[in-house]
Amino acid sequence: MATDAALKPPRGAGALQKHESRQALTMLMPTVAIVLSVIAFPLLANFWISVKPVSLGDLRPPAPIVREQARANNNGEWQVAYRVRNSSRKSPLSDIVITDKLPAGFTLQNASDECKVKDGNILCKFSELKAGGRITLQLTLQAENGADSSAIKKSRPQGDARADSVLLNADLTLDNFRALFDADEFWQVVKVSLIYAVFGTGGALFLGLLAALWLSQPFRGRALWRGLILFPYVAPVIAVAFTWIVLFDPFSGAVNALLVGAGVFAEPVNFFGVRAAKFELFGVEFSFPLALASVIAFECWRYFPLAFLFVLARMQSLNPDLDDAADMDGASPLQKFWHIVLPQLAGVLSVMFLLRFIWTFNKFDDIFLLTGGASGTRTLVVNVYEQAFAISNIGAGAATAVVVFVVLLICCAVYFRAAPKGEGW
Repeated sequence: MATDAALKPPRGAGALQKHESRQALTMLMPTVAIVLSVIAFPLLANFWISVKPVSLGDLRPPAPIVREQARANNNGEWQVAYRVRNSSRKSPLSDIVITDKLPAGFTLQNASDECKVKDGNILCKFSELKAGGRITLQLTLQAENGADSSAIKKSRPQGDARADSVLLNADLTLDNFRALFDADEFWQVVKVSLIYAVFGTGGALFLGLLAALWLSQPFRGRALWRGLILFPYVAPVIAVAFTWIVLFDPFSGAVNALLVGAGVFAEPVNFFGVRAAKFELFGVEFSFPLALASVIAFECWRYFPLAFLFVLARMQSLNPDLDDAADMDGASPLQKFWHIVLPQLAGVLSVMFLLRFIWTFNKFDDIFLLTGGASGTRTLVVNVYEQAFAISNIGAGAATAVVVFVVLLICCAVYFRAAPKGEGW
């Protein structure tokens, strides 16, 4: 009985733990709020723009654009014209006000009904200017003796108005998503994105696994090789992408020179510029997506060191007794790898595949630097850039970004469900 009583937690321990949890949560709330605001605001703004018929020009609010023209008569009069134009072709302007400073030594003789002089300034008001509309306001100024006539041309009229912003109004539409899903090229872009992410991720993991198996064995210079193998990952992406472009250049690249010299190719090949390379095998003609394969090869080469680090770290903690027992049973190296090493690496490989798939699917800079999305290498992320900035369709770009977000959200859900939660990691 005494032993059982000693094992029970003291009374009030649960209340104390709850109090400490609430206090810790209260202390973390400011940090959580800041992080959520930084993440949530761009995300919500992207969702909002995706349901708006907005282009790049609509980001600038509509405003009256004023041009002044002045011409002098022989009797000292100046004919001044304010040509006002609505900068927007979609939104009308209301409560337009044009102001200009009346030069010293000049008086207003007559003007359009909308204009008058107040407190030494020329003030013109009118109620509305339709989308893309124009209006001209006429004034006649009389110069007194000694007046500086150049002051008229030096003045700069200013315009102000109230407008309904296309970006901020409540007009919502799903036209961006309809146009996106109805486009034939969209599904081709989705296909390219999945191929790029799957094969880029799988190739990087495969190369990383081979490098980890090689560098887990003791030999002279192993530490040096472990350091050198990290170069593709730590090097600046601009530098390595430019290096690949130079090496594979069809006119002066070293790779083409070696392949042509060895008789592999009859003529140089534009690895990053050919959408589909055709070849014949056993009398059957095949088409191979050369540019996409080249970009995937770059992805595998650049990111396999990350997989190498994770796999090597896991291999350092493998149970050596299993390897010794397999040697005693006469297992071959391939059998030991397949039945002993690989099952123990399954956890880290699965998690790395999911993480690298998410990162690769969301990758923009590699493809943009190598091909710019041309030659059949345009992915969804590159399509976001092209829709939003190349053709100035911000709404379509935001809709594409929403599709990318949904795909990544699904991948994250799979990751959190599949991530090992024990010693398998």
